[in-house]
Amino acid sequence: MLKIENLGMNFSGFQALNGINLELQEGEKHAILGPNGAGKTTFFNCLTGQLYPTDGVTHYKGKKITGLTPSRIVNRGIARSFQRINIYPKLSVFENVQVALIADKKMMFNLFRPGAALFRDETARMLELVNLTDEADETAGLMSYGKQKQLELAIALSSEPDLLLLDEPTAGMSPQETMDSIALIGEIASKRKLTLLFTEHDMEVVFAIADRMSVLHHGELIATGSPDEVRNNEEVRRIYLGEHADDAA
Repeated sequence: MLKIENLGMNFSGFQALNGINLELQEGEKHAILGPNGAGKTTFFNCLTGQLYPTDGVTHYKGKKITGLTPSRIVNRGIARSFQRINIYPKLSVFENVQVALIADKKMMFNLFRPGAALFRDETARMLELVNLTDEADETAGLMSYGKQKQLELAIALSSEPDLLLLDEPTAGMSPQETMDSIALIGEIASKRKLTLLFTEHDMEVVFAIADRMSVLHHGELIATGSPDEVRNNEEVRRIYLGEHADDAA
């Protein structure tokens, strides 16, 4: 589904990413684990066209996407949510998703049909998918943080992606919101047969959903494997967990 080869990003002498190699199989749920500053968001920005990497290339379904604009990458079947919430706070929950669907169907400049009448059934189904039916008429910016993240997920899914990238989907959530969000993401990924790539700094979140995971440290992947394999990796224990290999923790 996704093949990343020797990906690097240099900001005026600062090497934010260095030699990233990673492959994702169709249907896989893969986590990129790392502390703040490890390069996780930069990595996503390079994959989705927000940044042009200084080295390397990424292929999606066998075709090169490095150098494409974000909109063209979305059109290929990749969607992404951001660490900072990216919604229309003054619109209703329903209108946020409806606008995303209108944009995806390239009807933003249709002067002959009122936007409010478009894709209402599709919008309702999308809200049901992310458990926001009861909040459809609420002003998006006035909802709880967890509900806003659910809305952002609905917006990302509106383009009907095959590959979904989530940048720290539970950041800033309460423990209960985190549990609910991870359960929802896992359910949707399975129901829609999505390939999922997400960044996270909370190892418990990763273990709850990921099939495989990679650990990013100072812009380099230091380990990739199943959650248990990575948890028992000597270098991960030493660098990420702050442990020695023979610690029993």
